Amino acid sequence: MTNCVETRLRVRYAETDQMGIVYHANYLIWMEVGRVEYCRSAGIVYRELEREEGILLAVVEASCRYLAPALYDEEVIVKTWIAEANPRMLRFGYEMVEVSGGRRLATGETRHVFCNRARKPMKLPERYRAAFGMETRGELTASES
Repeated sequence: MTNCVETRLRVRYAETDQMGIVYHANYLIWMEVGRVEYCRSAGIVYRELEREEGILLAVVEASCRYLAPALYDEEVIVKTWIAEANPRMLRFGYEMVEVSGGRRLATGETRHVFCNRARKPMKLPERYRAAFGMETRGELTASES
């Protein structure tokens, strides 16, 4: 797990189901929160990447393995890292842990494809690759500057 970013959140009542545990789909939302914070920590404001650059990060696959239930008002850490990266695709890894007892709640992955405004796959411009853990050529081409 290189360059892991930790995001803390507290389970809200609205996130729980009738059994008093976090509803399964909320873990995917927590992964999104972790992913956005990972980008922010790498110097990328996701909103600007979309609006100003026209680069979209489309989710093409998501998985979550539930290990223990999270309960109302527990504090949770979402650990996020890049598991795989190339100019066309990113795969993020996640681990969710309950803070006070250290219980592993869930693990997961999401796979993303870089797309342009027309939602067509594209290569990530060279200037953003290092922030996502990709090696760069060290210089920009005229079309990427």
